[in-house]
Amino acid sequence: MRNLEILFLLFMIYSFLGWLVDITGNYLSQRKIINRGVFIGPYCPIYGVGALLITFFLHLIPVDNYLFVFISCVFICAVLEYVTSYVLEKLFHARWWDYSDEMFNLNGRICLKTMFPFGLLGILIFYITNPFFLYFLSQIPNSILTILSGVLLLIFVIDMILSFQVLIHFRALISSSKAKDKTNDIRNIMKDKIKKHRRIHQRLLNAYPLISKKLNAFLKKIKL
Repeated sequence: MRNLEILFLLFMIYSFLGWLVDITGNYLSQRKIINRGVFIGPYCPIYGVGALLITFFLHLIPVDNYLFVFISCVFICAVLEYVTSYVLEKLFHARWWDYSDEMFNLNGRICLKTMFPFGLLGILIFYITNPFFLYFLSQIPNSILTILSGVLLLIFVIDMILSFQVLIHFRALISSSKAKDKTNDIRNIMKDKIKKHRRIHQRLLNAYPLISKKLNAFLKKIKL
């Protein structure tokens, strides 16, 4: 049980650090703060999952070759990003990011430009941050570790439920653009959904321009 709690806290740490890196990168490139996290809280689970995958796979074999670790991390992160993009598109009928304009991309879901930094981050995780975090977490008493992981898990689950409810609203809005019936009842329902979740919706619209374009086109079409 203790090992599971440590792994969960490791997941949360990297999810937060990934969110922080994303925020910083967007600020440096666009000079404004954009929260691209799908969840409400300050974390991006895809980074946490990626860190755990790197931890699991690279600890299965003796690794003392930096180039091998780099290539392995690039492969792991590429598969994770591709699968995540595919699943999100199938679930919510929208492309959350698109690298089609980048060189050496695969179906617009991944590209070489983003894979290189992931390889470097993988090396950082495997050789530097993982040993530090795992040692730090192993020093926490069992009772405190259980309480801490339990509280964070509860917050994360609640956040996940609320966030997916908002995302489902997005899916309904986008999917219904194919419908011919644009009655007042439908417009009122959509207005109510947007009003109830205005702040979260606006953050997601700012974070994902592709979603914003589709939603705005739909709302304009039905004169919402």
